[in-house]
Amino acid sequence: MITLNEVNAGQKAIIADIKGDSRFLSRITSIGLTLGCEIKMLHNEKKFPLLLYSRDTMIALNRNESNDVLVEDII
Repeated sequence: MITLNEVNAGQKAIIADIKGDSRFLSRITSIGLTLGCEIKMLHNEKKFPLLLYSRDTMIALNRNESNDVLVEDII
């Protein structure tokens, strides 16, 4: 497994684990990022937030938060 930060633009992956406190877990799941959810990384540059596509929605996550989201099966 790798962190969401490590997924390159254009790659797809599946969310395998989400770490963090209950506030973080509640926020992440409320925007549609849940275990088993497929994501596609749209933009991943080191100085900017991540931009990804999942469940017909574009989502921006800051780099610190995306370290707590683990993915697998990069397609």
